[in-house]
Amino acid sequence: MNANVTTLNPIQFDRSVKTILVTGAVGDTGRPTVKLLLEHGHKVKALVRKDDERSRILRDQGADVIVGDMLDMNTMRKAADGVSSAYFVYPLWEGLVEASAIFAQVARERRLEMIVNMSHKQARPYARSKATAAHWLSEQIFNWSGVSVAHLRVTFFAEWLLYTAPLLKAGRYVTSFDPDSRFAPMAAADIARVVVGILGNPGPHIGQAYQLHGPVEYSHLELAATVGKVLGKPIAFEQVELIEFLKLIGLENDSAKKAHFEAVRIDQQEGLLRGTDDIGTRIIGRPLMTIEEFINQNRNSLS
Repeated sequence: MNANVTTLNPIQFDRSVKTILVTGAVGDTGRPTVKLLLEHGHKVKALVRKDDERSRILRDQGADVIVGDMLDMNTMRKAADGVSSAYFVYPLWEGLVEASAIFAQVARERRLEMIVNMSHKQARPYARSKATAAHWLSEQIFNWSGVSVAHLRVTFFAEWLLYTAPLLKAGRYVTSFDPDSRFAPMAAADIARVVVGILGNPGPHIGQAYQLHGPVEYSHLELAATVGKVLGKPIAFEQVELIEFLKLIGLENDSAKKAHFEAVRIDQQEGLLRGTDDIGTRIIGRPLMTIEEFINQNRNSLS
C-alpha cells in the first residue's frame, strides 16, 4: 500500500496544540519522537515500563511520563485520556498481539484521530519469525479497529552498530548473518522524523503501509569496511554462530530473540531486507542520515 506520498518540507503540523501519546518512549525511536513533538509545541504523554534515568530525562524535557504495562488495559486507558493521536511501538518481546488488541480497543474508546504503528519491513502472514508474523497481525488488528492508522515497515536500524559498539571498539564487526546479505540501515532519528511528519499531517498517510529504508544499501562486508573507513582503523568482518553472537551482546538467554534472528537470517538470504526508497525523504523534506553521518555522530561510542 505504498501510494503517492505528500512531500512535507519542512515537517508541518497544523497550528492547534495536540496531546500525543508515545508508547515505548525510552526506546530508540520513542526518545527522539518525544523530543521532536515537544519541540513542535505539542503536549506529549510518554509511556514507559519503569521510572528510571531515561524516563527522568523525558520528564525534564516536558513530557507527561506514565509508568505502566502495555498489557494492562486500565493503564492504557489512562495513558490515552485526552490524547488525539499516538505512536505505537512495542519491544521485541512476547505480547505484541495482545498489546495491539488492547490499544486498538482503547483507541476506539478514546476516539483517537491517528495511530502510527511501528512494524517490520518483512511483515507478512507466513513469516518464519514469530515476532514478524505478530507485527503483521498487529497491523491487521489496527486496520480492523476503524481508527485511522499508518504502518511503518522499517528495515534494520543503524543503531545496531551501537548495540555491538564494544566489539567495534575492538576492531570487530561481528554478526551471525551472511557477509553478502544486503540492507539499507536507517537511523532511529529519521524514523522519528517520519513519525512526526505523519502525525503532523495524517491525511495523506491514512491506510498506508510504508516500507522504510536508509539511503544506501550495504552488504555486511561493505558496512564493516565503511565503519572502518570512517573510524580510521581496521574493522574485521566476523561471521559467527548465532548463539555465539547472542553471548557477545548479552542475549544468550533470550529465546525470543534467538528464534527471531534465526528467521531473519533466512529473510536476508532471500533478499527480504534489501531495497531503498524515497518515502522517508519525501515525508520529512530532507535527506536521510547516511551511515557515515551516523558513525560520526556516535564516534565516541564506536571508537
